[in-house]
Amino acid sequence: MNPIVLAIKTIWNHDAYKRLKNRIKSDRPEIVHFHNIFPLISPSAYYACRDAGVPIIQSLHNFRLFCLNALLLRDGKICEECLGRLLPWPGILYSCYKSSRRASAVTASMLLFHRLSKTYINLIDLYIALSSSSQKKFIQGGLPQANIVIKPNFVSADPGLSAELRDCVLFVGRFDAEKGIDTLLQAWRGFPAIPLKAVGTGPLFLDAQKKIEQGRYSQIELTGSIAHEEVLSLLQTARLLVVPSRTLENFPLVIAEAFACGVPVIASRLGAMAEIVEDGKTGLLFTPGDAEDLAAKVEWAWNHPAEMAEMGKAARREYEEKYTAERNYQMLMEIYQQAIDTHRRRR
Repeated sequence: MNPIVLAIKTIWNHDAYKRLKNRIKSDRPEIVHFHNIFPLISPSAYYACRDAGVPIIQSLHNFRLFCLNALLLRDGKICEECLGRLLPWPGILYSCYKSSRRASAVTASMLLFHRLSKTYINLIDLYIALSSSSQKKFIQGGLPQANIVIKPNFVSADPGLSAELRDCVLFVGRFDAEKGIDTLLQAWRGFPAIPLKAVGTGPLFLDAQKKIEQGRYSQIELTGSIAHEEVLSLLQTARLLVVPSRTLENFPLVIAEAFACGVPVIASRLGAMAEIVEDGKTGLLFTPGDAEDLAAKVEWAWNHPAEMAEMGKAARREYEEKYTAERNYQMLMEIYQQAIDTHRRRR
């Protein structure tokens, strides 16, 4: 697509506006729930709903509304320089979107245009944040607190518990610095007897594979990318899950899946992870990016199986109370009704 046309469509896609307006006219929905409209659907979709008089809900899966790369991360570190700014010019300066100043300027222009137009304030009836920690960031970013409700991720089908021997530690995620794979490998240098299964792939996968082939990490098994069903099967045989991410995660679904399998979690004391994992009850928290602290927590957990088993039971109870499909459906229906009521009042 021509770069100029792409830039225009990112700010306002008239074709998407017309198609959605026609679809609403034919289907007559009670509500429209958006998950991701960036880049090509564009905020014009909100206006199609407004013109048709349909309530709008937007789920907030990332921080795109005030961060050009959507992660609040730059050079492997938390970055909030654009938070609260009308124009996120630092993101342009640092080429935060696709490592391109041109692409970053287009994204920043889209945000600026719709902020000045009050699109995000006036058109969205309700936003759904995945955790209270991310909700706070969205409020800092300028969204009205009254319009943001919290509904966590959930596990669609209960994997259940397993009677199999729990004989390993598990990592599930992308092999890059953002997800803390380098911290994980550093922590495992002193663990010749603690087996780690690492699931996933990414830019640091080949580096990790090379280190293992050189005999530096013989206790680590790399599985590569595997089917979701296989991930759940591995969780059922894991003694604990490690989530060493350095980003302000909104809600890592793998934590809820671990809880469903009765597996406690060792996670970074950061963002939603520190909110979901209760330190000493459903798992342990460590200082983000601190390999020594992670190693100490893993070693303690491995050498205290009885305590970790109790945490696993608490994790399972947490899943049953908060993260089942049934509980999530109930919450979602309540949110839909709230959005309909809010829309009527605003009209």
